[in-house]
Amino acid sequence: MSTSTDTDLELYARIAGRHEPLAVIGLGYVGLPIAVAFARKANVVGFDVNERKVDEYRKGFDATGDVGGEAIAGSGVDFTSDPDKLDGARFFIVAVPTPVKSGNVPDLHYVREASRLVGKRLKPGAIVVYESTVYPGVTEDVCVPILEAASGLRCGVDFKVGYSPERINPGDKVHRLENIVKIVSGMDAQSLETIARLYELVIEAGVFRAESIKVAEAAKVIENAQRDINIAFMNELSMLFNGMGIDTKAVLRAAGTKWNFLPFTPGLVGGHCIGIDPYYLTYKAEDTGYRSRIILAGRHINDGMGKYVAQQIVKLLVKLKQNLADARIGFLGLSYKEDSPDIRNTKVTDIIKELKEYGITPLVADPYVDKDAAYREYGIELSGMDELRGLNAVVVAVPHAPFKRMGAADFEPLYDPRTAKIMVDIKGIYDKGDYERGGFHYWSL
Repeated sequence: MSTSTDTDLELYARIAGRHEPLAVIGLGYVGLPIAVAFARKANVVGFDVNERKVDEYRKGFDATGDVGGEAIAGSGVDFTSDPDKLDGARFFIVAVPTPVKSGNVPDLHYVREASRLVGKRLKPGAIVVYESTVYPGVTEDVCVPILEAASGLRCGVDFKVGYSPERINPGDKVHRLENIVKIVSGMDAQSLETIARLYELVIEAGVFRAESIKVAEAAKVIENAQRDINIAFMNELSMLFNGMGIDTKAVLRAAGTKWNFLPFTPGLVGGHCIGIDPYYLTYKAEDTGYRSRIILAGRHINDGMGKYVAQQIVKLLVKLKQNLADARIGFLGLSYKEDSPDIRNTKVTDIIKELKEYGITPLVADPYVDKDAAYREYGIELSGMDELRGLNAVVVAVPHAPFKRMGAADFEPLYDPRTAKIMVDIKGIYDKGDYERGGFHYWSL
C-alpha cells in the first residue's frame, strides 16, 4: 500500500520525467515567466481566459516585454484558453491578479474564479499551488472550500494545496525568476517536499521552505509593505525639504555616507505590488480587530504624491507667469516603472488627472507602452517624441533608458523659445546644476 509521501513524490517524478504536464493558470507578468521556465524541464499547459493574449503567445509575441518573443516561441508551452486542456494535469500553479476594489478592499474575484476552474479539473493526488499575492489565510480559508465544492474531493485526503509567493520584478533584467530565492510552502510535510522539489527544477537560487502556508502568505505582503513604508518616508522628507528650500537629493547623498543608511529615494509608487499589497495586510489586520497606523500612513502619503507633484508644476507655471489655460506640458513616461511597458496602477495618471483640474491636458510620450492599452485603460492618446514641441514644461515621469541618455541640449528643442523652460525631473535622475546653468527652472522630488 502506497503512502501519501509515495504518491506526492510519484507526481514529482512523473512531471520531471515529462510523463504528465503541470498547468499554469494565468499568463501575465507572473505566470508567463513561470510557464516558460518550467517548460525547459517539464511539459507545461499555459492557460489564460484572455484569448487574444493566448493567440499572441502562440505567435511568439511578448506583451509583457520580460520573457522575449523568441523564448516564448521556442518554449514548447501549450498555450490555451480551453479549460479541457487542463484535464491531464495534477499539479496546478495559480498566478492570477489580486487587485483592490473601491475603498482599497482586496479583490479576490480572479483567485476565486481560478479556484473554481481548477476545482472542476481536480483529480485524486493533485496539488494546487497559489502564487497570487493574498493576505494570510486566503489559500486555506477561501480557496480550499471552493476547490472542494467544485471537485467533490476532500483537501488533505484527495488533493493538497500549497503557496509560493511570486517575486517577479517586471522590467528587471538582473533579478530574474531563476536567480531569486523562492519561498515555498505546503499544507503538510509531504506536499511541501514535492512542491519544493518541483520549483528546484527551475530556481537556480534555491528555495526556502516556510513553516506554513500562512507564514508564506504573510512573508509576501510584508516584503512590499516594508518597501512602501520606506519610500513613503522619503516622500515625506521630500515635501518637508521642499518647503525649506533644501535639495532632497543632496541631503540623501550626505546621509548615505553612513554605512547603515538605507538607500531609498522619493518617487511615485504604482504597479501591481507595492501600491496594492499593503492593503491586503491592513485589511486582514482590521479583520482581527487591529487598525494599522504605520502601514496606512505610508499608503496615504504615497497615494497622494501624484497630486502633490501636479500642484508643484502649477506653482512653477504661476511663479513664472505662464498662462495655465495655454500651458503646454510634455510627459516623458507613462508606465509605473522604468524600462517596462506595464501601466497597471501607474501613478503618472494621478499627475495628469490633477493637471486637468486646472484646464491642462498634457502630451504624453512613452516608447515602451502600447498605444491601444494606454487609451483603453486611461483614455490617454500617446504622442510621439516628435510631437513634443512648443512646450512650457517637460515632466520626466519615468526614467526609461532613452530618457536617461538625454541631456540639457536634447531637451532644448522641445520648449517654446519665447517662454521659460520648466524641467520637472520627478526621480532626480539628472544633474540639477547642468540644467540650471542651461537656463532651465529645475524641480525634482
